[in-house]
Parts: sequence; structure tokens; C-alpha cells
Amino acid sequence: MKHKVIYKNHMDIPWHDYINHTDLAITESSLAEKASIIGRTGIMLLSCGTGAWRVRTSMDKLSVLLGVTCTADIGLLSIEYTCFDGEKSFTQVLCLTSTGVNTSKLNRLEKFVDDFRTSGFNKTGEELHAALDEIEQIHTLYTPLALGLAAGFACGAFTFLLGGGPIEMLCAFFGASVGNYVRMKMAAKHLTLFLCITVSVSLACFIYAGLLQAAEYLFNVSVQHEAGYICSMLFIIPGFPFITSGIDFAKLDMRSGIERLTYALLIVFVATLAAWVMAMLLHLQPIGFLPLELSTAELIILRFIAGFCGVFGFSVMFNSPARLATSAALIGAFANTLRLELIDLAQIEPAVAAFIGALVAGLLASGTKNRIGYPRIAITVPSIVIMVPGLYLYRAIYNLGNMTLDVSATYLASTVLIVMALPLGLIFARILTDPAFRHCT
Repeated sequence: MKHKVIYKNHMDIPWHDYINHTDLAITESSLAEKASIIGRTGIMLLSCGTGAWRVRTSMDKLSVLLGVTCTADIGLLSIEYTCFDGEKSFTQVLCLTSTGVNTSKLNRLEKFVDDFRTSGFNKTGEELHAALDEIEQIHTLYTPLALGLAAGFACGAFTFLLGGGPIEMLCAFFGASVGNYVRMKMAAKHLTLFLCITVSVSLACFIYAGLLQAAEYLFNVSVQHEAGYICSMLFIIPGFPFITSGIDFAKLDMRSGIERLTYALLIVFVATLAAWVMAMLLHLQPIGFLPLELSTAELIILRFIAGFCGVFGFSVMFNSPARLATSAALIGAFANTLRLELIDLAQIEPAVAAFIGALVAGLLASGTKNRIGYPRIAITVPSIVIMVPGLYLYRAIYNLGNMTLDVSATYLASTVLIVMALPLGLIFARILTDPAFRHCT
């Protein structure tokens, strides 16, 4: 029996076949060879999940050093760019098969660009592509099991921050761990995004419901603890593209911003629809959490700890090294605790509190990025991802499916305001601390 051959929809680019194999330094090479370095660096940066402004800035730096002019139109999965030197021009369109978040690769690529003046000038095109080959091999620092556990810790912490107790946290931990583990294994086989999301979310909800059912049967646990099943699938919420889309809009990169926002909304729709179907099948309802009998001091301390664990878990899911994940976790824990206390103690609206929390996270990241040696976006975005209102998103879709339109609209409006406030906080922090970002040139 013959097996059907599945051809790639996006062909691999044999970079080494398209360069002149000479001993000339890249500064003395042809325009096409210079452009191949610029374009490949840009598309690799784009594959890490960073926004258009950062990709274009890096491409511009290389262009100046190589003595050419570059213009680029950047989307979510593609770059159309032209390099010209006054005599000739070279145009390419480069596309990705998929997108994700990889802060470790992002850090290596930014170092490649920053060090190009000292270490790249005298290298040939072949040597530079070999260096990019090495960086491209950085798929993930962690195994699927480690990423599953990271999702479990993140969602368990998320559960507490949303009002859940130990039972909800434990069930969410196991549900998210298994769900994300399966998602990583499926992604490694290059299965389609919709299938990965649907299977992982459904499995996470099923495991949560199964564990809670067992606890009800064995220990007479209250059925109201089922509210936490939503938290078991929050590992899928696309906080990174949500936030980077806002940053792209701020820099008037409308194409990239719209595409990132659409991508994020698509993930949310598929994930919440899968969770809603599972809720119908398993008779789960997103009711409120049981109140926690904690003092204000205890709540603040536990929120800081949970915030640290949550941000650390999400950072690991974004392929951040331990040092970077720890830095983001400390900033995120402080900023998120501040946000929650502003809501509880100062009675500030959630969207305003989200803006302040993101602003503080951005300012703290600006003060530490040079010290720890990692890109600002690799610190700021993971630190505020935990503030993305995944629970509100799900409840909006759930009530929409049940035709409870007034409740759905309320949750949706709250979600929109918070999702808008988070990138705005980072944007204003960047405006205050980064002169290059402050100007529209």
C-alpha cells in the first residue's frame, strides 16, 4: 500500500544555494547577497512573535551597515521588502508557515544584529548564513513535559488570581499540564492550529471535570468548584499577539496590527468554542468562585507568589531561559499585585488598573533590560500576559452561545477595555523611556 506524499505548502528556502561562494566580505558582496542576509534576519525575527517595529528596526540596522537602503512591509507571517543601492534594486517576498513565541531565539537574533558591526563586517555571506543556521536551530529550550508543567503552574496561579481556591488550582494544574503537553506534541508534528487548539482545550476541560467528579465522589467536594474549569484552558489565550498588535497600531503598522489582532481573536474563538462545547457535554457552568477567607495582608502576599509563578510559567512557555523568566516573573508579580489591589482597595476600574499595571511593568523592564541583557519585549509582554482577561473572554462567548446577550455584552465590553489598556500601558512606558520609539521617523 502506497503512502500519500504530503508536499509542503511553503517551500523551504535553500539560502546557501543562492549566494556567491567567494571569499569576499559581505560588505563587498552583491546586492542580492546583502539583501538575503537582511531578509532572512527579518523573517527569523518575525517567526519569534515580535512586532513589525522591532523587525523593521533590525533590518534597517543591517541595511545601514551594509550600505543599502531597505523598505519593508511586514505582516504576521510575511515580509515584502526591497533593497536598493542607487543603481540596482532587489525585491523579495518571504513567508512563514506558522507563528509562535520564542524569546530565546529573539535574544540571539538581536545580539546578531547588535554585534554585526564588530563581528559581521569581515564575514562572508556563507559564514553569516551559517551563523543564522545555528540560531534557527533554537526551536525550544524545554521538552513538551516541561512546557506542560509550566502551563500547569501558570494556570494554577491564574486560578488563584481569579478567585479560585486550592481545589480549583489543583484541578486546573493537571488539566492545563496535560492539555499543553498534548498541544506541544501535536505542534511538533506540524498539525494544523485549529486541531491543536481544539484537542488541547477539550482535553484540559475533560481532565478538570474528571478530577472534580472524583473529588466530589470521594471527598464530598462542593460542585461549585467547577467554576475553575475555565482556568484549565487559559494556557491557550494568545496574550503575546494581543499585546504586540497594540504596539504595532501605536507605530501605525496597521497591516501587522490587524493581522496579529485577527490571529489572536481566531485563537480565542476556537478555544472558547471548544470549551463551551465541553461545558455543554460535561454539564459545567462558569459560575462564581467560592469566597476565600483571607485577610488583606495574606491576600497580597499570596497574590504576589501566584503572580510570580504564573508569569514564570508563561515565560517558560515562551521559551525564555530561567534568568529571563525570573526577571519577568518578579516584575509581573509586582505589577499584577498592584493592579489587583488598586481594584480591591482603591475601587479603580479594571481597565484603568490594567493600564497602570502595564505601565509600571514597562517602566520596571526599562530599568532592568540593560542589566540583564535581554530584549525589552521579552520581559514586558510575559510580565503582563497574566493580566489578559481570559476568563471574561470565555464568559462572553459562553453567554453568547446561551443567548444571554446582555451578560455576554458586559463581559465582552470589559474584555475589550482591558485588552486595549494593556498595550497602551506598555506603549506609554516605552514612550517615556525610549527616544527611538518616541518619534515616528
